[in-house]
Amino acid sequence: MFFDPLFLLFALPGLLLGLYAQSRVKSNFNKYGQVRTSRNVTGAEVARRLLDSQGLHDVTVEETQGFLSDHYDPRGKVLRLSPDVYRTPSIAAAGVAAHEMGHAMQDAGGYFPLQIRSALVPAAQFGSSLAPWLFIVGLLIDSIGLAWVGVIMFAAAVLFTLITLPVEFDASNRAKRLLVSDGVLIGDEINGVNKVLNAAAWTYVAAAVSAIGTLLYYVMILAGGRRD
Repeated sequence: MFFDPLFLLFALPGLLLGLYAQSRVKSNFNKYGQVRTSRNVTGAEVARRLLDSQGLHDVTVEETQGFLSDHYDPRGKVLRLSPDVYRTPSIAAAGVAAHEMGHAMQDAGGYFPLQIRSALVPAAQFGSSLAPWLFIVGLLIDSIGLAWVGVIMFAAAVLFTLITLPVEFDASNRAKRLLVSDGVLIGDEINGVNKVLNAAAWTYVAAAVSAIGTLLYYVMILAGGRRD
């Protein structure tokens, strides 16, 4: 089962879509990371301006290391931006910073999908790391019950990828509206943000497709009796 070619049939769509998404993210971020905004404001300044305009003065903006490691921490009310976003006055930086600020808005407004995703984080982390091992061990020792436990645990990780989709799409939509309504971007600068954020959205779609494919493979193995 470790080299079952049938697994490739289930995994290949997510893998190819992931490679495509990563390529689009890098190319669009690199392109629009070189284009300055007319306002000449950095990602950190964009985030702070938008947060203040929405009354989110308690959310802090910090720099974090890594490439596109940007994220919002709802527990600490901290918006962390990578150096290329935090320090750069580019269209790409403005888009990414505004997107993460969109998550802060979701948190402040009690956006239900975000609450579900936050609640699923422990189960998703546990399921994605331990579930495959339980599945494999269950098959090796001929304990179908243990294998099914692994499948059920992995389903939590799949659910996490699915609930992530509306959360990320909504954050991007909020970002695009605010960048225009607050006058951060002028004219067709929003087109560059659209390309950057739309490319990033495909990475979440790819993750969901990959997770679903793996789950379907697990279920097929157990339900179809293909355990040789």
